[in-house]
Amino acid sequence: MNGPEARGGTTVRDALRGWGGVTAMAVVCALVALVALCLPLTTATTATQNTTATQTARTKAAEECEAPEKQTLSPSSADGDTIRAIKNRTGEKRKLIVGVDQNSYRWGYRNPNSGKTAELEGFDIDLVHRIAKDILGDPDAVQFKAIPTDQRIPAIEDGRVDMVVRTMTINCDRIEDVAFSAPYFKTGQQVLAPKSSPVKGYDDTLADRRICTAAGSTAFAALEADQEDGKLPASTDISTTVPNQLDCLVRLQLGEVDAVVTDGALAASQAAQDPTVQLKGDAFTAEYYGVAMKKDADDLVRRVNQILVDYRKDTSNGWQASYEKWLSATLGKDAKKSEPPAPQYLRTT
Repeated sequence: MNGPEARGGTTVRDALRGWGGVTAMAVVCALVALVALCLPLTTATTATQNTTATQTARTKAAEECEAPEKQTLSPSSADGDTIRAIKNRTGEKRKLIVGVDQNSYRWGYRNPNSGKTAELEGFDIDLVHRIAKDILGDPDAVQFKAIPTDQRIPAIEDGRVDMVVRTMTINCDRIEDVAFSAPYFKTGQQVLAPKSSPVKGYDDTLADRRICTAAGSTAFAALEADQEDGKLPASTDISTTVPNQLDCLVRLQLGEVDAVVTDGALAASQAAQDPTVQLKGDAFTAEYYGVAMKKDADDLVRRVNQILVDYRKDTSNGWQASYEKWLSATLGKDAKKSEPPAPQYLRTT
C-alpha cells in the first residue's frame, strides 16, 4: 500500500467517506457556521452593552444633577480658541453662526411687515445681535440658521452652528451633550387650549384628551415622566409630537388635538396670535432658557456669560428694553416674573 494510508494513519478524506463522512462533514460545516454566526453576535452584544452602559451613565448623571441652570462657567471677556476661530473667518463668512427659530411669535420669527427680506425679529434675535456685536464688533455679523426643536443639539454637535439661541431650556439631560450659558429667561410648562374647552389646566381634566408637544422638548419629557409616575392621567394621549412647536398650534386649530403643552412664554405668544385659545391654569414647572454651545467651547461660554451680565445691566438697550418691546404685551408689564435670578456659577476656573 502506498501513500499516507500505508504509513499508519487515515486521511480526512477517508474519514469523510460514506454516510459517516457526510455526518462528519455536516458537523464540520455546523461548527464553521456557528463560529461565523457567533462573531457578529459577539460584536452586536458588545455594542449593545456599550450603549446600555452609556445610557446608564447618562441616567445616573441626570439623577444626580441638581440646579442645571447653575452648572456653567464664570464670565470672562478673554478670547480663546473657539472665539479666535470665529474671528478668523474671512469675507462674507466672518459671521457668528446661530441656530434660531423663525416661527415663534415675538421670540424668533419672520415679520412679513418688516420689508422685502422679512427680517428675523424677537427677544431671542435681539440677544443674538448683542452677542455678535460684542464678539465681532457688528450686531449684523450673523448667519441665522432656522432649525427645528429636535435638531438643536445635533446642530451644535455637528458644528453646523456656533450656538443655539432658541427658547432652549437648560436641563440635566441636555447638559450631558452641550454647554449652556447662565439663564437669560425664566418660564415654565403650561397648557394651551381653546377658550371653550373643558380643560382647566394640568390636572385630571386632561383625561382622555390628546396633547401635542414638540419632539425633543422638555414638555414631552415632562408629560412622559408624569404619566409614568401617575401624575398625569393614563388615558391622556401624548403621542402627537411635531418638529416645530408652532405646528402644535396648527394641530389645535384643525381639531387634531385638544391641548398643547409648551413653555408658558411661547404659549402666551401663540395665544396672542390666535384669540380663540388661552393659557389654562398655572405653570407646573420652573425652567430657564440658556444659550447652548459645544461642550468644550469654554471660552465662548464664558464670553456669552459676560455678555449676559452686561446685557442685564444695560438699562437703555438691554434685557429690560427687549422684554418691553417684544414680550410685555403677552406676558405682562412686570418683567420680574420672567427675569432669571442673579447668576450662579458652578465652576470658577
